[in-house]
Amino acid sequence: MAVIEVRDLVYTYPGVSKPSIDGVSLTVEKGEFVLITGPSGCGKTSLCRTFNGLIPHFYQGELKGQILVAGEDVTGRQTFDMAKRVGLVFQNPENQLFALSVEKDVAFGLENLGMSRDEMRKRVDWALNLVGIYDLRERAPHEVSGGQQQRVAIASVLAMQPEIIVLDEPTSFLDPLSAERIFEVIYKLNQEQGITVILVEHRLDLTAKYANHLIVMDKGKICLEGNPHDILCNEDVGNIGVGIPKATLLHKQLKMKGFPVNPKTPLCSDELAAQLLEALSK
Repeated sequence: MAVIEVRDLVYTYPGVSKPSIDGVSLTVEKGEFVLITGPSGCGKTSLCRTFNGLIPHFYQGELKGQILVAGEDVTGRQTFDMAKRVGLVFQNPENQLFALSVEKDVAFGLENLGMSRDEMRKRVDWALNLVGIYDLRERAPHEVSGGQQQRVAIASVLAMQPEIIVLDEPTSFLDPLSAERIFEVIYKLNQEQGITVILVEHRLDLTAKYANHLIVMDKGKICLEGNPHDILCNEDVGNIGVGIPKATLLHKQLKMKGFPVNPKTPLCSDELAAQLLEALSK
């Protein structure tokens, strides 16, 4: 079942002659973990802004084509309505954290919906526990670490219980270990809660293993799309400027040298290690 359908989408920001999104069509199925990657300026962020109506309702410009979320045309819905279906986590968590305490930040969206205090309390506690920061609920957001701030931002979106969560390079300010912890939380939400995840990220070494749908963009267009195992062995990926996982590159070199590895392209070191152990045991 498709939760997002984009058809022949073209979008140009105000005062700019060249479109940021140029003829994009795609379908996202319910429960998928979609990874969108590509070089800087390729249109990834702009595409994500269309999913919850920031484009065209906040960013004006010229929009052509159609964006359907859960069967509804985004252009005919207000952004606050779309926030109930699509939650957006920004690149820098400080851009969406402003309250005096973590729990107040998480409750902010619910207050705007006019939710009852009891239901709000349940949802806030649920979201904080889910991302593992319940013990920080009374702390001020600016007093916690970058990784913890990102968890607060994710909890704020989860408390709204959207069908889809979109994350635009949510760990760009974090070290690899902190980033991986965030990705594990996101993957767990996808697997256990059935939330459709759309993640914009260039660090494929950390993220490719979680995705079952990979989209590679360049110059406002979708160049490659499909299963990550199939896409990342395509020569065109490197030519576009995408950082291919090191395990994938090593697997390719081993195959070229005649080492009897599994033909399936590994996305991370754990997958490659399992393949090597299998080959050595034969």
